[in-house]
Amino acid sequence: MHLLSILSLTAISTPLASAAFEGNINYHSPSRRHVNLGIDVPLVSRRSLKRGALPLKPSELSFTHGIASGDPYPESVILWTRIAPSPESDKSNTTVEGTVDLYNHETEKYIQADPNPICVEWQVWEADSAANNGPVVSNGTAYTTSDIDYTVKVEAQGLESFTTYNYQFAVCGSDNTSPVGRTKTAPSANATLDELKLAVFSCANYPKGYFNAYGNAARKDQHDYVVHLGDYLYEGAQQGQRAHNPPRILFGLWDYRTRHGQYRTDPDLQLLAQNFAWISTWDDHEVADNAYRDGFTYLNNTEESFRNDGPSISVDQRKMNAVRAYFEWMPIRQVDLDDNLRIWRSFQLGNLLDLIILDTRNYDRSITSLGWNDNYIDLIRNDASRSLMGSRQENWFYRQLNESSNRGAAWRVIGSQIIFSQISSSGDNWNGYIANRNRTLQHLYDNQIGNNIFLAGDSHQNWVSDVTWLGRENYDAETGEGSIGVEFAGTAVSSPGQSGPILAARESARAQVEANQVLQYQEGYYRGYFVLSIRQEAVTARFFGSPSIATRNSWDLPLANFTVSAGENHLSRPVVGGNVEAGFLRGGQTTGTNVTLNTDTYQWETIGFGNMYL
Repeated sequence: MHLLSILSLTAISTPLASAAFEGNINYHSPSRRHVNLGIDVPLVSRRSLKRGALPLKPSELSFTHGIASGDPYPESVILWTRIAPSPESDKSNTTVEGTVDLYNHETEKYIQADPNPICVEWQVWEADSAANNGPVVSNGTAYTTSDIDYTVKVEAQGLESFTTYNYQFAVCGSDNTSPVGRTKTAPSANATLDELKLAVFSCANYPKGYFNAYGNAARKDQHDYVVHLGDYLYEGAQQGQRAHNPPRILFGLWDYRTRHGQYRTDPDLQLLAQNFAWISTWDDHEVADNAYRDGFTYLNNTEESFRNDGPSISVDQRKMNAVRAYFEWMPIRQVDLDDNLRIWRSFQLGNLLDLIILDTRNYDRSITSLGWNDNYIDLIRNDASRSLMGSRQENWFYRQLNESSNRGAAWRVIGSQIIFSQISSSGDNWNGYIANRNRTLQHLYDNQIGNNIFLAGDSHQNWVSDVTWLGRENYDAETGEGSIGVEFAGTAVSSPGQSGPILAARESARAQVEANQVLQYQEGYYRGYFVLSIRQEAVTARFFGSPSIATRNSWDLPLANFTVSAGENHLSRPVVGGNVEAGFLRGGQTTGTNVTLNTDTYQWETIGFGNMYL
């Protein structure tokens, strides 16, 4: 194990302190380019020089929520941890309130706050499976304070592409160290790769059950990176064995920080975060249910809603609180720090693929289905002005598709939150924004951009479909001809899906497949994830389910394997060879064996559980 080099906090000079504060990316959120945006780092630094500002002892500090990495680039990766005197978040709202310029903290309250910054060193070394040791290739020092909830987020630079590294944090001048983590840089854009694997997750609801899917994927260790499509947490106030903390619906900054902290106490989430680089985006529940540009299901931009639904917290303030907490607690880059709601970004992963991550919820989405307005949404589904993404993101999306095709990437993998395929459903997905979907389809068809793989979460069920333009393109459901891509929409880590016995869930899946021409497979009973394996000649998707999340267990059930051959733009036929473990397959059969892998022992057994959820 590496012990980080010693640096005495009491001996540092002001320039060095300022530099170390600057090294913590979270001090730049949401912008590093404007004086009145973000946290005033020189002020934070000067607080530590106040008379009587004695640093906390290393023995008083803990790495309270594990470690994580994310957003890999060929030469760098983001590293994250939290080092604090307590697992509890600071109750101050200083960074998100006041009547002066937005995020300007030239206030007495701010200057008086938290005079004891915490010094952390970090380092990265190339992983060696034999010795788990090696020469340090990147290192640095960073500080954190309660202003950013004691989080630490740094960019480890100077790394080699597509290389596995270990990393670790330590309190400066001590042997108080974090666990050793493992991460991996991205391949260079022009690298020739044989294969790359993504483990895809969404919708983890803490009170509904244990995060077994995270742990199973981590222990199997069969993927390069994690893609999380959102609903990483939920804003509700559910009770029970794993009751939400705080025990109320989230509105304030402390609320969201505390909820992030609770989710990061889950050992399976910690394991997957510690050993794999995450590429994540938010869905709606990271802020609130059915989020759109001007509100949510239970809070909208009206005086009545402000007074009665949001404890005098506006839509914009709630978003500000949620977004700040999200960027503090997630190992994610802000690709445009002038735009604090921008999470959409892309990754060129060798010659195999471009991973394009969208935000179809919070950025600039037109009004969505909120329950009380469903009839209205039905009337305006076809309006040309409606957008899931807003014009800036939508035009960026089309440029990304063009650039990916022009550079010769074999595949385009598009991470969306909500189902893109033309499947009959509510207006709170692409079906509520038909013109936006048609513009996307037209761009793909008119520019002859093929080999498109759409990913989705949100629905808490598994859906596998050909992507086509029904009504304009001649599509053959038997062969897949006429399609322009495939969509793999995954189930939830723990959020509820089809209730009731598995046979009833299978009949529901049968009804869905028979009612939707493009839908080839549907399954809603199991909680789980899927692993996408991308090669030049084909993409395969392997779906897995947890037999029960009512207990923390390591059982991992293979559900179905799908293949998309390069140039075909549809699921290969016969789909999955005509047989699946659960759900319903068009033209195939379901054989429920319950033969399940124990990811702790790597033994296979035939098992069953009485309850799926807590």
